[in-house]
Amino acid sequence: MKELTCIIIDDEKPAIDLLETFVEKTSLRLLNSFQNPLKALEFLRDQQVDIVFCDIQMKELSGLSLVEMKMGTTQFIMTTAYEEYALKGYELNVCDYLLKPFSFERFLQSVNKAIGQIEHVQSAPTLHHEKDYMLIKADQKLNKIPYQEILYIEGLREYVNFWTNRKELITLESLKNLENNLPSNFVRVHKSFIVNSNKVESLYGNMLIIGKKEIPIGKSYKKEALLKIFGQV
Repeated sequence: MKELTCIIIDDEKPAIDLLETFVEKTSLRLLNSFQNPLKALEFLRDQQVDIVFCDIQMKELSGLSLVEMKMGTTQFIMTTAYEEYALKGYELNVCDYLLKPFSFERFLQSVNKAIGQIEHVQSAPTLHHEKDYMLIKADQKLNKIPYQEILYIEGLREYVNFWTNRKELITLESLKNLENNLPSNFVRVHKSFIVNSNKVESLYGNMLIIGKKEIPIGKSYKKEALLKIFGQV
C-alpha cells in the first residue's frame, strides 16, 4: 500500500503541535497544518489527502461543514473538547471522534481505523454502471438532478453553484472533487467553472457560449478543454 498522507486543521496552535508530534510517530506523511479552515479547504481542492485531523469549533468554518463535503476516500478524524458533537459527527459518517485531551494510544487507534477504511474502499470491486443523475444537498433538501439538465457549475470559494435548465442550486462542495467524479462530458475549463460539453453552443474568442451565459476558458485549461469539447484546439 502507498504511503498515506494527512493534514491537520485546528485553530489552536498547541493542539496542532500535539497532533504533529503524534503523527511523527506513525507512518503517515504530514502534508500541512492549518489554523484557518478556509485555507485548508483551498488545499483540499487541489491535493488528494488520505486522512484529515479536524477540530469542530472554528471561527471561519465549522469542522462539520468540511466533513459534509467529504472528498473521495478521504477519512475525517474529528478532534474536539465538546462531547455533544460526537453524535452529529457519526451521523455524517466521520471515521472517528477524538475527545480532547486524548492519549497517543487513542490517537493511534483512530489512525489504524482510518487506514482500515481506506484499504477497504480501495479493495472494493468497481461498479461498472453509472447513474444518470446526481444528488445535491441545497435549500435544506436533497435534490435529484439529472446530469443532462446541468448546464455548468460555478465555484464560489467553499461553495459551488449548479446552473440547470430549471433552477440554480448552491451547495457546500469543491470543484476539484466534482471534477474527479462527474461523467466525462463535464469539462473543467477554468479555475471557477466546469461545463457540460453537451450544452456548449459555440466558442467566441476565449469564451464558451451556453445559452445567454459566456464562460471564460482559463489559459492552463484551454488546450485540453477544447480537445474534449470540440475535438480540436
